[in-house]
Amino acid sequence: MNQIHYLYLYLLSPLHTGGTTQEGNLVGIARESHTNLPYIPSSTIRGRLRASVNDEALRVQLFGPELTDIKSPTASDTSPNPSPESSQLEQGDIWLGDGSVLWLPVSSLSHGVVWISSPMLLRRWARFVADLLTIPAPYSTNLVSETTENPRPIYLKDAIIKDSLQPWSNWQRFVPQAENQSEIQRVLLLPDQHCSTLIQMSLWRQVKIKLDAHKSVEGGFRYEEAIPPDTLMYVPWGVTSQVNSKATTKRGQELANRRQGLAEGYGMSSTENGVDLARGLFEWLLDEEERNILQFGGQESLGRGFVQSFR
Repeated sequence: MNQIHYLYLYLLSPLHTGGTTQEGNLVGIARESHTNLPYIPSSTIRGRLRASVNDEALRVQLFGPELTDIKSPTASDTSPNPSPESSQLEQGDIWLGDGSVLWLPVSSLSHGVVWISSPMLLRRWARFVADLLTIPAPYSTNLVSETTENPRPIYLKDAIIKDSLQPWSNWQRFVPQAENQSEIQRVLLLPDQHCSTLIQMSLWRQVKIKLDAHKSVEGGFRYEEAIPPDTLMYVPWGVTSQVNSKATTKRGQELANRRQGLAEGYGMSSTENGVDLARGLFEWLLDEEERNILQFGGQESLGRGFVQSFR
């Protein structure tokens, strides 16, 4: 079985991914059908990462060719690793999953901002995290300690948590953060149903109106939803099955040779293991400084959708 890795996204500004339906004057965001929680579609993430790759040969190798790549060579003359023209649409070396919420910030009258999650959200994330301890019980928090006799209530948005609070000593193992950064400092684990309700109530809703040439309101107004800044999300990724399969066909051998040439061109150690080569190329791509800050969704001109990525 392929090993599954995580790419983490820390939202620097509100993110609107666009929903499939519009109810009344509310322009919603993409939501999971079974939980109704917000998420970032994998196609959005893949498309943004693909567009950030300047080397056409590397782009096609990792993400597969598009129609324009089939009609023209997969690398320009300036590419350090030119590759032969693709003759058909085929998947690349890397697959990407949807972006899911792990921790979401909620306004608190008593503690400023508190990041909330639930046992279900942690269990989903922990499936592919090695050596992780048991998921703690609901109402676990780092805002109380074992020596606290009468813990101070936690006043959240439209909720007061004052009973059943439990100290959470190893909370940092459940909060991935970029190196030398520690924005998330106050965490609270809520029951699944309560956490889902608070997440829905904490989404951003911005009022939009349309003005005509005379600066008068034209038509009605609408609300646009967005995932709030400072939310921590994760994206599972891995190597596709075609990389695992042996290069027994002519096309398979061509792809293996191209992958080998790209790895050597980017100064990576040579290996016969195609999985290691594909993973190394993608990790090199993610670690480039220019991709530490990415933009997803619409309204880029308004500063929406900027995230800090790390792994």
